[in-house]
Amino acid sequence: MVLAGKVHVEILVRAPADKFHEMFWQKPHHISNVSPKKIQKCVLHEGDWGSVGSVIVWNYAIDGNALVAKEIVEAIDVENKSITFKVIEGDALKEYKSFKLVLQAIPKGDFTLVHWTLEYEKLNKNIRVPLKELELLIHLSEHIDDHLVKA
Repeated sequence: MVLAGKVHVEILVRAPADKFHEMFWQKPHHISNVSPKKIQKCVLHEGDWGSVGSVIVWNYAIDGNALVAKEIVEAIDVENKSITFKVIEGDALKEYKSFKLVLQAIPKGDFTLVHWTLEYEKLNKNIRVPLKELELLIHLSEHIDDHLVKA
């Protein structure tokens, strides 16, 4: 049985791609103000905001459950407006041997295509595919879009 997998979602938003990418690249600590029910806190644990190798701790909620993820910024591609986070501690690693989030914001005329990829390896075959986490990212993307369009 294969335990590793990827799930993807694409969301079309109105915010400019560079501004959307910037929220996760340089201003993730602002996201809790934009979507406080989804992200309660985002704290820089090590390094500098916007730098590869920085460690960020996220307090977030799925289905009303308070969860924590400590992530390292694994890659930043400013030109392609992408960022990769790898979970190194926290609730996700209770079910997954590895868990990675990749965001890319792609300009599409007057809109932006936000592409999220979750790469994971389950600890065993009984662990669910991380669709709830994907749903969280969809809602978060919508909240960020609304915030950036109003700004």
